[in-house]
Amino acid sequence: MNPTPKTDLSRLQVFPLAERQSLTTLSDVLVEPSDAPPAVSDALANTIGDCARNIHAALARRASVMVIYGAHLIKNGGQLLLVQMLDHGWVSHLATNGAGTIHDWEFSWLGRSTESVRANVATGTFGTWDETGRNIHLALLIGGINGEGYGRALGRFIYQDGGLLPAPEELERQIRAEPANPLTPARADLLLALRQHGLAPGRLLLNHQWRNASPLANAFRHDVPFTAHPGIGYDIITNHPMFNGAVIGRAAGLDFRRFVESVESLDGGVVLSIGSAIMGPQVFEKSLSCVNNLRLQAGRPIVSGHSIYVVDLQDGGGWDWTKGEPPRDNPAYYLRFCKSYSRMGGAMHYVQCDNVTFLHHLFHALRRL
Repeated sequence: MNPTPKTDLSRLQVFPLAERQSLTTLSDVLVEPSDAPPAVSDALANTIGDCARNIHAALARRASVMVIYGAHLIKNGGQLLLVQMLDHGWVSHLATNGAGTIHDWEFSWLGRSTESVRANVATGTFGTWDETGRNIHLALLIGGINGEGYGRALGRFIYQDGGLLPAPEELERQIRAEPANPLTPARADLLLALRQHGLAPGRLLLNHQWRNASPLANAFRHDVPFTAHPGIGYDIITNHPMFNGAVIGRAAGLDFRRFVESVESLDGGVVLSIGSAIMGPQVFEKSLSCVNNLRLQAGRPIVSGHSIYVVDLQDGGGWDWTKGEPPRDNPAYYLRFCKSYSRMGGAMHYVQCDNVTFLHHLFHALRRL
C-alpha cells in the first residue's frame, strides 16, 4: 500500500458562497437581548438565577467565567447575547468548535449560513463553498506567522476586515535566515499557499458587513480569549483546495494552550457548556487534567470550588445527575456531555433547556444583579 494517499483534494471544485441555498438568514434568527425571553418554569428560572449569582461571585474574585458552546447557539441567533455579555465584562473566555466559527464567519460576511446536508452531499457540493474555506484558511495562515491561535486570528480577520499578506520573497528570506524559529512552519505554509494559489501580497480587504454580531470579532475587540477547537475532517473547510491540516492543527494547538490558561484561573469560577455534546466535555477534561498535573508538580492544590452548568435540550437520560454518575448499564452513562462534566470536580448542574433561551434568561438575570 502506498503510504501517501492518491486522492488530490486540490482538484475539488468549489462554488461562490452567494450561490448556495442558505437555510438561515441572520436578520431572521438574531435574538435581541433587550427583548423579553420566552417563559420558563420557576425551577429553571431559579437555577438560572443561581448561575448568575455564581458568575458575579466568580468575577468578584477574578476567577474564570468560561462559556463553551456548540454551533447551534450561533445558527439559532444567540450572537448578540454573547456580544453583550462581553460588553458587560461577564465572560472571561469563549470557546466553540469549528462549526461555530464557520457559521460566525459566514453570518459576518454574507449574513446567511447553513446548508442542506442531505441534498448537498448527494451532489458533491456540501461544504464546497469557495469564500468560506479560502478566507478562514487565509485568516489562520496570516495569524500563524504572528503566533496567533485559531480564535484570535479569525476574530482579528473579521474585525479588521481582512489582513496583510506578506511578499513571498520576505517569507523565504525569513525561513532561510531563521530555520529554527518557532514561526518557520507557519511561514512555510503561508509561502506555499501564496505560490500554489496565486495570492497577491499586500492588503487583503474583505468587508464583513455584519461583524457587530460576531462573537469572534467582539472577543478580539475586547481582548477576551476566544478559542476554537476544530476537528480535521469535521468541518466544511476541509472541502476546499486550500485545505491544510497543519495550519488548522497549529492554530487549534495554540488555542488549547490558551484554554488551559483559563482553566488555571477556574478556582471558584464558572463553566457554562451550552449545547456542546462532544467538544466541550472532551476539551475541558483534558485541560483540567493538564492544569492539575502542573499544579501537583509545583506542590499546589488541584482546581476546586468551580461550578459547571451543562445546558442541552435532552433530558439528561432521565437521570438525576445531582446523585452522581449512573451505573454502566444505564443508558444515561453514555451521555458524554453529562458524564464527563460530572467527573470534573466542583458542582455540576444539568439544565434541560433550549440554548438560546437559557442564555437569554441568563443575560437578564445578570443585568438585574
